[in-house]
Amino acid sequence: MPNMDPKKNPMPVQDPCVRAHNFSEVALGYDERTALDEAARCLNCRTMPCRAGCPVNIDIPAFIAKIREGEFEEAYRVIHKTSSLPAVCGRVCPQETQCEAKCVRGIKGEPVGIGRLERFVADRHNEMMLEDPARPEPNGHRVAVVGSGPSGLTCAGDLAKKGYSVTVFEALHMAGGVLVYGIPEFRLPKKIVAREVETLKKLGVDIETNVIIGKTLTIDELFGMGYEAVFVGSGAGLPNFMNIPGESLKGVYSANEFLTRSNLMKAYLDEPSTPIMKGGRVAVVGGGNVAMDAARTALRLGAEHVYIIYRRSMDELPARREEVEHAMEEGIDFRLLNNPVEILGHNNEADPRDPKNGFVSGIRCVRMELGEPDERGRRRPHEIPGSEFELPVDAVVMAIGTSPNPLIKSTTDGLDVNRHGGIIVDEDGLTSRPGVYAGGDAVTGAATVISAMGAGKIAARAIDAALSGRKE
Repeated sequence: MPNMDPKKNPMPVQDPCVRAHNFSEVALGYDERTALDEAARCLNCRTMPCRAGCPVNIDIPAFIAKIREGEFEEAYRVIHKTSSLPAVCGRVCPQETQCEAKCVRGIKGEPVGIGRLERFVADRHNEMMLEDPARPEPNGHRVAVVGSGPSGLTCAGDLAKKGYSVTVFEALHMAGGVLVYGIPEFRLPKKIVAREVETLKKLGVDIETNVIIGKTLTIDELFGMGYEAVFVGSGAGLPNFMNIPGESLKGVYSANEFLTRSNLMKAYLDEPSTPIMKGGRVAVVGGGNVAMDAARTALRLGAEHVYIIYRRSMDELPARREEVEHAMEEGIDFRLLNNPVEILGHNNEADPRDPKNGFVSGIRCVRMELGEPDERGRRRPHEIPGSEFELPVDAVVMAIGTSPNPLIKSTTDGLDVNRHGGIIVDEDGLTSRPGVYAGGDAVTGAATVISAMGAGKIAARAIDAALSGRKE
């Protein structure tokens, strides 16, 4: 019998007063009983609108049907046919704007908790690990993948499943890209990413870390080494700043630096190998998921007070609603319709040796009001004259977006980019350079994990068609 409850089963979470002071995962996941109950809410629609909303085209009704039957490992196999990172997607994919947004149950209630069920299935598989994935017969072709973020890992996984010899080149010392340096432990435990990477290795994917394409090796040299195609999934790791006075003061971070120091380099440990500002008052500028991650990380690092400063209202806030609610529950102070105009610093002229000199002392903001919508439909913010005010803070984190790193473009002939630095590709992910494909944030600028995965799948399909002569 279908479960016609209009509300999805709630996700168990840590108490806000407890989790605000630890880096353990906030969401605790469904147990078997809850997963079965939630799966029973699926109507198994013949038209499968949810599948049309998934960028990697997971057969959602089929995997949920397997859950209803208690065939959890079969449910995992259904997902893994098209997704190389199910435990990751079940945690960080914005299902509410994609597959769940298309769910028929959402018309008169809440949609089926598709992401929560995907996480349950993937976690159960990882816990049981009943068998390793079968390694396909090699087809004799070699492909290089630049970057081990979601687009690179997806492209590598899809090609490996078809028998390609794939090597992933990662600039950092750990595979995972933004999944390990950008998303905090309390949202995506690094052991989850490591397990997903290990699954790809068992499929035959080789991963070379500490290799910077454009420095250690060039794309030309990769072709010289016998690789027949190259996929560039190097992400968007170049942070944006506002270019306002005071951004060079000590205590001003890009969100990339702040989160990398904490997530990848474990700056939250008692004796970290990398320094980071702990305690005091912190202002995070921006309203996206990265801003929420930075603000909640600052709180867990011991900040006394954390502000989110965003120039539009709550209705325009681009972060996932779940992350905003979690941040509010934890005590993050949202200062909306405000925009920074200057970062203030200590300057004790009477005592040049004052250790506070050159450090952040505050942030000056101006109040905003919203006008007519812009070309993307968002109402334009305008300054209210004479409304400036100051907030005393000890650190500022700029979380206003990132751009693609220009290194690969500057070291590769014949690779066209747009005015934002994104690599220009056609509908198959092919760049202006023959044999070179690209996808994810290196093309679009900062976007979602699942959209990057979708781009990796498109490129893998095109690479296979080009090298094998097959058309899907």
